[in-house]
Amino acid sequence: MIWFGGERPRYESFAAANADSMITWLGMEFVEAGDDFLRMRMPVDARTVQPMKRLHGGASVALAETIGSMAAGRCVDLTQFTVVGAEINANHLRPAFSGWVYATARPVSLGRTLQVWSIEIADEAGKLVCISRFTAAVIPLPAQ
Repeated sequence: MIWFGGERPRYESFAAANADSMITWLGMEFVEAGDDFLRMRMPVDARTVQPMKRLHGGASVALAETIGSMAAGRCVDLTQFTVVGAEINANHLRPAFSGWVYATARPVSLGRTLQVWSIEIADEAGKLVCISRFTAAVIPLPAQ
Protein backbone atom coordinates (compact mmCIF):
# COMPACT_ATOMS: atom_id res chain seq x y z
CA MET A 1 0.00 0.00 0.00
CA ILE A 2 1.30 3.44 -0.96
CA TRP A 3 -0.64 5.60 1.50
CA PHE A 4 1.10 7.27 4.45
CA GLY A 5 0.10 5.63 7.71
CA GLY A 6 -1.04 2.45 5.95
CA GLU A 7 -4.70 3.47 5.58
CA ARG A 8 -6.61 4.18 2.41
CA PRO A 9 -7.86 7.77 2.10
CA ARG A 10 -11.53 8.25 3.03
CA TYR A 11 -14.23 10.38 1.44
CA GLU A 12 -14.81 12.45 4.56
CA SER A 13 -11.28 13.86 4.51
CA PHE A 14 -11.72 15.08 0.92
CA ALA A 15 -15.20 16.54 1.35
CA ALA A 16 -14.28 18.58 4.42
CA ALA A 17 -11.01 19.88 2.96
CA ASN A 18 -12.54 20.99 -0.34
CA ALA A 19 -15.79 22.68 0.60
CA ASP A 20 -16.33 25.91 -1.35
CA SER A 21 -13.42 25.35 -3.75
CA MET A 22 -13.06 24.80 -7.49
CA ILE A 23 -13.35 21.09 -6.79
CA THR A 24 -16.85 21.61 -5.41
CA TRP A 25 -17.82 24.16 -8.08
CA LEU A 26 -16.93 21.71 -10.86
CA GLY A 27 -18.79 18.89 -9.14
CA MET A 28 -15.77 16.64 -8.55
CA GLU A 29 -16.40 13.76 -6.18
CA PHE A 30 -14.20 11.20 -4.47
CA VAL A 31 -15.12 7.70 -5.65
CA GLU A 32 -12.61 5.12 -4.43
CA ALA A 33 -9.17 4.48 -3.01
CA GLY A 34 -7.35 1.21 -3.61
CA ASP A 35 -4.00 0.02 -2.35
CA ASP A 36 -2.21 1.91 -5.16
CA PHE A 37 -4.77 4.19 -6.81
CA LEU A 38 -7.21 7.00 -6.16
CA ARG A 39 -10.38 7.59 -8.22
CA MET A 40 -12.60 10.66 -8.58
CA ARG A 41 -15.36 11.62 -10.95
CA MET A 42 -16.59 14.85 -12.50
CA PRO A 43 -19.83 15.56 -14.34
CA VAL A 44 -19.88 16.53 -17.99
CA ASP A 45 -22.39 19.38 -17.75
CA ALA A 46 -22.70 23.15 -18.18
CA ARG A 47 -19.87 23.73 -15.66
CA THR A 48 -17.33 21.56 -17.50
CA VAL A 49 -18.05 21.79 -21.24
CA GLN A 50 -16.79 24.18 -23.90
CA PRO A 51 -19.14 26.04 -26.30
CA MET A 52 -19.40 23.00 -28.61
CA LYS A 53 -20.78 21.03 -25.61
CA ARG A 54 -17.74 18.74 -25.38
CA LEU A 55 -15.84 18.25 -22.15
CA HIS A 56 -13.47 21.21 -21.86
CA GLY A 57 -9.79 20.23 -21.93
CA GLY A 58 -9.14 22.62 -19.07
CA ALA A 59 -11.74 20.83 -16.95
CA SER A 60 -9.98 17.53 -17.65
CA VAL A 61 -6.67 19.05 -16.58
CA ALA A 62 -8.29 20.50 -13.45
CA LEU A 63 -9.58 17.02 -12.59
CA ALA A 64 -6.18 15.45 -13.28
CA GLU A 65 -4.32 18.00 -11.15
CA THR A 66 -6.85 17.67 -8.37
CA ILE A 67 -6.64 13.90 -8.12
CA GLY A 68 -2.86 13.95 -8.59
CA SER A 69 -2.42 16.49 -5.81
CA MET A 70 -4.78 14.68 -3.47
CA ALA A 71 -3.09 11.34 -4.10
CA ALA A 72 0.40 12.81 -3.68
CA GLY A 73 -0.57 14.44 -0.41
CA ARG A 74 -1.85 11.16 0.99
CA CYS A 75 1.58 9.55 0.41
CA VAL A 76 3.49 11.83 2.78
CA ASP A 77 3.29 12.89 6.42
CA LEU A 78 1.39 16.18 6.07
CA THR A 79 2.60 17.29 9.50
CA GLN A 80 6.14 17.35 8.04
CA PHE A 81 5.61 18.10 4.31
CA THR A 82 3.38 19.83 1.83
CA VAL A 83 2.88 18.74 -1.77
CA VAL A 84 2.44 21.13 -4.70
CA GLY A 85 2.02 20.64 -8.42
CA ALA A 86 5.23 21.20 -10.38
CA GLU A 87 4.17 20.10 -13.89
CA ILE A 88 1.20 18.62 -15.69
CA ASN A 89 0.51 17.57 -19.25
CA ALA A 90 -2.54 16.09 -20.91
CA ASN A 91 -3.42 14.34 -24.14
CA HIS A 92 -7.10 14.64 -25.01
CA LEU A 93 -8.03 11.46 -26.87
CA ARG A 94 -11.80 11.53 -27.44
CA PRO A 95 -14.70 13.80 -26.54
CA ALA A 96 -17.22 13.30 -23.78
CA PHE A 97 -20.62 14.96 -24.14
CA SER A 98 -22.60 13.94 -21.05
CA GLY A 99 -22.64 11.81 -17.93
CA TRP A 100 -19.53 11.48 -15.80
CA VAL A 101 -15.83 11.10 -16.44
CA TYR A 102 -13.71 9.08 -14.00
CA ALA A 103 -10.09 9.92 -13.21
CA THR A 104 -7.79 7.24 -11.83
CA ALA A 105 -4.37 8.25 -10.48
CA ARG A 106 -1.56 5.72 -10.05
CA PRO A 107 2.01 6.50 -9.01
CA VAL A 108 4.86 6.18 -11.48
CA SER A 109 7.47 7.27 -8.93
CA LEU A 110 7.16 8.19 -5.26
CA GLY A 111 10.48 9.88 -4.61
CA ARG A 112 11.60 11.80 -1.56
CA THR A 113 11.32 15.23 -3.25
CA LEU A 114 9.30 14.50 -6.42
CA GLN A 115 6.35 12.27 -7.18
CA VAL A 116 5.14 11.42 -10.69
CA TRP A 117 1.57 10.25 -11.25
CA SER A 118 -0.22 8.85 -14.29
CA ILE A 119 -3.88 9.86 -14.51
CA GLU A 120 -6.34 8.23 -16.89
CA ILE A 121 -9.71 9.88 -17.44
CA ALA A 122 -12.39 7.64 -18.93
CA ASP A 123 -16.07 8.04 -19.76
CA GLU A 124 -18.85 5.93 -18.26
CA ALA A 125 -18.29 3.25 -20.93
CA GLY A 126 -14.65 2.97 -19.85
CA LYS A 127 -13.32 4.64 -23.03
CA LEU A 128 -10.20 6.71 -22.46
CA VAL A 129 -10.93 10.44 -22.81
CA CYS A 130 -7.65 11.90 -21.56
CA ILE A 131 -4.32 10.73 -20.22
CA SER A 132 -2.21 13.00 -18.06
CA ARG A 133 1.11 12.95 -16.26
CA PHE A 134 1.39 15.01 -13.08
CA THR A 135 4.56 15.84 -11.18
CA ALA A 136 4.34 16.96 -7.55
CA ALA A 137 7.09 18.53 -5.49
CA VAL A 138 7.36 17.34 -1.88
CA ILE A 139 8.40 20.30 0.27
CA PRO A 140 9.41 20.14 3.95
CA LEU A 141 7.36 22.40 6.20
CA PRO A 142 9.33 24.97 8.20
CA ALA A 143 10.29 23.92 11.71
CA GLN A 144 7.95 25.34 14.33
